[in-house]
Amino acid sequence: MSGFAKRQFDPDAKGPLVGTRVLDLSRLVAGNMLSLQLADAGADVIKIEPPAGDPLRDWKDDGHSLYWKTYSRNKRSVVLNLRQEAAMTALWALIATADVFIENFRPGTLERMGLSPETLHARNPNLIIVRISGFGQTGPYAQFPGFGTIIEGMSGFAYRTGFPDREPVLPPLALADMIAGVYGSSATVTALLARDRGYAKGQVIDLSLLEPMFSVLGPEAAIYQTTGKIKERVGSASNTAAPRNVYRCRDGKYVALSGSTPQVARRIFEIIGRADMNQDPRFATNSERVKNRDLVDEAVGGWFARHDHDEALKIMRDAGATVGPIYNIADAASDPHFVEREIIVDVEDDEFGSLPMHNIVPRLSQTPGVWRRPAPALGEHTAEVLAEAGLDRGAIETILQGKAA
Repeated sequence: MSGFAKRQFDPDAKGPLVGTRVLDLSRLVAGNMLSLQLADAGADVIKIEPPAGDPLRDWKDDGHSLYWKTYSRNKRSVVLNLRQEAAMTALWALIATADVFIENFRPGTLERMGLSPETLHARNPNLIIVRISGFGQTGPYAQFPGFGTIIEGMSGFAYRTGFPDREPVLPPLALADMIAGVYGSSATVTALLARDRGYAKGQVIDLSLLEPMFSVLGPEAAIYQTTGKIKERVGSASNTAAPRNVYRCRDGKYVALSGSTPQVARRIFEIIGRADMNQDPRFATNSERVKNRDLVDEAVGGWFARHDHDEALKIMRDAGATVGPIYNIADAASDPHFVEREIIVDVEDDEFGSLPMHNIVPRLSQTPGVWRRPAPALGEHTAEVLAEAGLDRGAIETILQGKAA
């Protein structure tokens, strides 16, 4: 992979969240996704890691911590063994300087550590505390382990994913965590804005993985109550629009097509030489097309099966249909739109020279995100950050040596 736009780190770059200090005690994906959004926007995100490091460091491909390099860019790493008094003293010094505190311990753990929200707010009344858990801080499932896999199943997402004659399908990535992280970053910025406008001081954000994941299913509850029906798996088709599916072309490649509006659906039928379907009551409205989805797919799929991939895309696009190729990462990396839009950028990296990763999103015209530093080595900034918090050299050395004061 090459030819991507280059990005170099500038530790002096300032983004729109400059001056905001975030302590991230979370592990794995949701918290790191949340703090990544803040870090890319210029916040000073300090990862508080145990001596063994965030387990995300151990998600490796061919021995390389590429998840860590991607999701911990723009952050600093401080190692604290919070079982030791000296480390807890240091943490309290950092809390006094922080705007945001992120954790994803099992509910109740923070309280047992002497770090309850009430105690934290007694020390720092303006602190925004983000508590990430599988099922939330309350409720009968609060104490259950809440990995995203479990949430993707219980939310109803997996039940809807896959083909009707096979088992439900879990996503091949940490989808629930990613969605929660994006929700969480939005909530954090909202809380900071409310604080800075005088509507509130510090507050607690109770961020479960379950509720954001459930929310993306849309009006399922309303549909169930109103119709008494449970939406079932339909593969790559849709319960709400037709034509909409993945279709195989003559050369074995696949395309994704959506006719979600009446105009586009009619246009697709015309392109495939079936303008008669627009006059057929079985296909005249979206609701009828969904009811007769198999017939729609037979007609549309038959057309694609008679055309090679590139030819089919050109015909459909030239006629104004909404269609696109099914890409793998190699396809995406070579696509001119990805290149021109700089969706993937080459970021300087000590190990590889440069490393491709997703660009900062979304794009702000006046206050864009910034590239300040690569993902940190474990404990790389411990001495630096603790000195900024006012600890003397002796206390810092005690912590670096892992000894209790």
